Amino acid sequence: MIPLFLLLYVALALRWHVPWPVGAAYVGLSLLCFLLYARDKAAARAGRRRTPERSLHLLALLGGWPGALLAQRHLRHKSRKAAFRALFRVTVLLNLAAFMALSSPQGGSWHWLR
Repeated sequence: MIPLFLLLYVALALRWHVPWPVGAAYVGLSLLCFLLYARDKAAARAGRRRTPERSLHLLALLGGWPGALLAQRHLRHKSRKAAFRALFRVTVLLNLAAFMALSSPQGGSWHWLR
């Protein structure tokens, strides 16, 4: 899924001139999301206070979903809970829809980043 997103991002960035801060935000939020998943997994193992699932979903919705997806696969965290995964998929789809809507010349609105 991430390679497909990268292709989509590059295509839209070249065609419709997506500003560089958008890509930087995806990278930064993905890194933050991965780190939160790692911290949550460590907290689960140690019996400490956990990161609320809604926080993980909100960060994924805002653009951190690539990092969340990598964390789910590589850390094997939150990868078995069907309800969590289902809502995660919804956050990814909503984020992609918003990205495409903001990137299109008809409805695009990245002008405030330029």
